[in-house]
Amino acid sequence: MGKTRKRIRVLVVDDSRFFRNFIIQGLEQDGTIEVVGEAADPYEARDKIIELRPDVMTLDVQMPRMNGIQFLKKLIPQYPMPVVVVSSIGEYVFDALDVGAVDFVEKPSKLNINSKEMLYEELILKIKIASVAKLGVTKKERRITHRSVNERRSSKGKVKVIAIGASTGGTEAIFDVLKNLKEDMPPIVIVQHMPPDFTTMYADRINRYCKLNIKEACDKDRLVRGHVLLAPGGLHMKIEKDSKGYYVRCHSGGKVNGHCPSVDTLFDSVAYHMKDRAIGIILTGMGKDGAQGLLRMREEEAYTVGQDEKSSTIYGMPKVAYEIGAVIEQLNLLEISTLLSNY
Repeated sequence: MGKTRKRIRVLVVDDSRFFRNFIIQGLEQDGTIEVVGEAADPYEARDKIIELRPDVMTLDVQMPRMNGIQFLKKLIPQYPMPVVVVSSIGEYVFDALDVGAVDFVEKPSKLNINSKEMLYEELILKIKIASVAKLGVTKKERRITHRSVNERRSSKGKVKVIAIGASTGGTEAIFDVLKNLKEDMPPIVIVQHMPPDFTTMYADRINRYCKLNIKEACDKDRLVRGHVLLAPGGLHMKIEKDSKGYYVRCHSGGKVNGHCPSVDTLFDSVAYHMKDRAIGIILTGMGKDGAQGLLRMREEEAYTVGQDEKSSTIYGMPKVAYEIGAVIEQLNLLEISTLLSNY
């Protein structure tokens, strides 16, 4: 007989009894997850963590007595554990990711059959991803350069676009790469797996702290030096060309590798139009989205980089890309930022 796989032990924290029961009902549909406890506020949650030692915690942000951000700041240093935030739309979700949460799921404004099933499916998937996430990948570790960066093949004036793809752990990784870049960089296009509405908030948030001009992309936005375009949640983004130069098309479509926007969709278009005048970068995330597109970029002689295992929250997408030969060089986030600073 095969060995029984250990179920993921989950603690559900939310001040709403109705929503706790709602989450528990959904999680218990999956045979790989066991809900070991629930808590109505961070103080009760702290006691349950000590008593039950869960593998993953789901956490609401807006709670009485102590909000989820304050709780994470106190919790993570003492009891490192993967946390998936379950909350309504708000920029505080990114505050939670900044202080240690692995990922987030949006609370639906209205509960119907479709929204319930979508929430359950997404939450179960993200709990499974969080259960294998690398904890303790601190800002300090992400930024320490452990080796010199060699001279690259592409000359400074040759690179016309930088394309970046990321998923779980990517919000912090992207910010770490962009925040020290100068304002006259080649155009940068990014796909971060994220639902609609959150991409606008995320772009606005990091724009406040970077020299570059960062915005959520709109259909037919032109590629301009010093500007960063983030693919809108729920829409694919690709590069196109006309008589005036290059621009992005943002369009609806089915999921590619389970995602919309898809990194592969962006990278494929960069490979086709930019060839050796591009740099492709694949960052932390679960799955394989972006690996084949990055391989096509490399085959067209673009310079390709994968985030290294040590600095990745989830060494999934970069690992697949590396294993199929899509990655020329593996670097940590400071090294990637240093590389880009040369263009």
